[in-house]
This record gives sequence, C-alpha cells and structure tokens, in this order.
Amino acid sequence: MAEISAALVKELRERTGAGMMDCKKALQETGGDLDRAVDWLRQKGLSQAAKLASRTANEGLVDAYIHMGGKIGVLVEISCETDFVAKTPDFKELLHDVAMHIAAAAPRYVRREDVPPDVVEAERRIQLARVREEGKPEHVAEKIVAGRMEKFFQEICLEEQPFVKDPSKTVKERVQETSAKLGEKMEIRRFARFQVGQ
Repeated sequence: MAEISAALVKELRERTGAGMMDCKKALQETGGDLDRAVDWLRQKGLSQAAKLASRTANEGLVDAYIHMGGKIGVLVEISCETDFVAKTPDFKELLHDVAMHIAAAAPRYVRREDVPPDVVEAERRIQLARVREEGKPEHVAEKIVAGRMEKFFQEICLEEQPFVKDPSKTVKERVQETSAKLGEKMEIRRFARFQVGQ
C-alpha cells in the first residue's frame, strides 16, 4: 500500500472536516487520489461537509469589494447557519476572498443549475457546429461537445472556477474548507459584479 503523506491527510481533513484516521483510510483506499478520497468519505457519511449539506443556512454577510481604483465593484452574499460564525475572521476572510475572485474571474452565475436552459442549449448548438466544422466523426461529436460543455460551465459558474488565490482547488472547495473548519453549512447565495463601461 502506498505511503500517504501527513500533508495529504491534512489537506483532505481541511477539505472535508472528517477525522484524521478516516482521512488516512480514505486516501489509502483511493491510492492517494484526493478527489476520489473526498467522494469515498462522503459515501461513507464521514465527511463533515456531507453532513452539513442537509442543514439550513439563514445567517451570513454581504461584502463589497472595489478593484482597480473603482473600475470594478463586487457585492457578494455568503450564508452560514449562525450570526456567531458570520462574525469570525475565517468567515470574513472567505467572503473577501470570494469577492476578490469574482472581481478577477468575472463569473456569470453561482452554479450550473442557475444557467438558463436557453443559454445552455445555445452553447451546445455552437459547440456541435464547431465539432462538425472541424470534421470530427459523428460518433465522437457528442463526447467532444460534452467535454466542451464542462469547460463552458467551469468558465462561467463561480463555484466551478479554479480559485484565483489557489487554482489547485475550485471556489466551491474553498467554501467547503471553511465550512468544515467552522462546522457550519455555508453557501454562496448571490453576487453582482459591476465594471465601468460594461
């Protein structure tokens, strides 16, 4: 069995809030694959993030971030379960990090479920036309389009974008880390991004 580093165990623990021994076992069971270990913990019901997902988050804060001397402005709301957690430095740091990310990465929607069906369908038609234009065989066209649609969602959906301060994780994973650390469900509710001239 492959040796699992303490750093990897620590990263999985931060991501999921699961116990150290559970994290180590998950990594051993998945050959050290972090993403598969997260899924393994969730399937076993050991992930704190999985337990928190069913709870309601009706508290939280709104943060404003102004960038480039007033050329870009962002308002973002992140919810949590208690006012106490909303006032913690970790929660405020998360809120500020997400606001900065929105200013830099210009997402259009919070999550893929928020993307209107007509926008998805229009993009799918464009990608299918591109694939045909490239002369790809019809039997692989759908697979190529599916891959390009995944990339499309990663570009326009805030939760799926690589986090600007640490591109090894998504914005959603950044939120889950703070959620696991503070022991409360957290979610990005909504945001607005303003840019001069747009």
